Amino acid sequence: MSTTPQPLAGIRILSLALNLPGPAALMRCRALGAECLKFEPPAGDPMSHYSAQAYEELHAGVNVRKVDLKTLEGQAALQVAFAQTDVLITSFRPSALAKLGLSWDALHQAHPHLSQVAIVGAAGPAAEIPGHDLTYQAEHGLLTGLNLPSTLFADMGGALMATEAVLQAATTPQAGRYIEVALADAAAFLALPRRWGLTRPQDIIGGAHAGYQVYACRDGRIAVAALEPHFARRLMEAADLRAETDPLAPEAKESLKRFFALHSRDELDALAASRDIPMHSLRD
Repeated sequence: MSTTPQPLAGIRILSLALNLPGPAALMRCRALGAECLKFEPPAGDPMSHYSAQAYEELHAGVNVRKVDLKTLEGQAALQVAFAQTDVLITSFRPSALAKLGLSWDALHQAHPHLSQVAIVGAAGPAAEIPGHDLTYQAEHGLLTGLNLPSTLFADMGGALMATEAVLQAATTPQAGRYIEVALADAAAFLALPRRWGLTRPQDIIGGAHAGYQVYACRDGRIAVAALEPHFARRLMEAADLRAETDPLAPEAKESLKRFFALHSRDELDALAASRDIPMHSLRD
């Protein structure tokens, strides 16, 4: 039996970050053993209005307090919290932090022990340019046609990068570090397979390989990932095609399309198990 590593046990985190990337990073840090405190404005985190379920899951085990940072009382509470914090997570634009008296220079001078992980939209001066997950995905070629993406890749990728930054700040001997995490950089990292020529429609795992596709079946869909030659051979044999059929040939995709259309999800799940083929059925 394995247990979840707790590399952040004993590390105290204060988050001022709202919406998704910051709270998602805080959720990961909590899972890694950190003691997590979050200050929210009196109106609360917008995520609590977008999705109560998401908000609850993101903040499980987090001590959440309502604090108005625009008041003297709020600023006093913040200074007390800073004295008991190892890493601060923020997601404001730099100019907004400066208005609250929370520029890195001011923070570091007042609390030299404190590290900051600053989640921004884009790195450097571009941090002042407004943007969201959708625009960062668009910038790095992750959108297809007019369809919205299936999940918030830049936000969630940025949350993981922010968690890495917290680990870096907490596990190195240098105290008082400032680490900037840009959501646009997270989108760029996730877009690397596309830039490398792997996932565009004409690429091997973007649509060119017959064994790496989503096909319609009799009562739903089937995701097929028979990419390696031995899996591809088993797939062709299961579909009553010649084992040496070239999966990059257009006729291979058409033959498999006809084969899957004749079978149900249950039949295909059983086939995947009996032939050891990586496939997963989905309802429409």
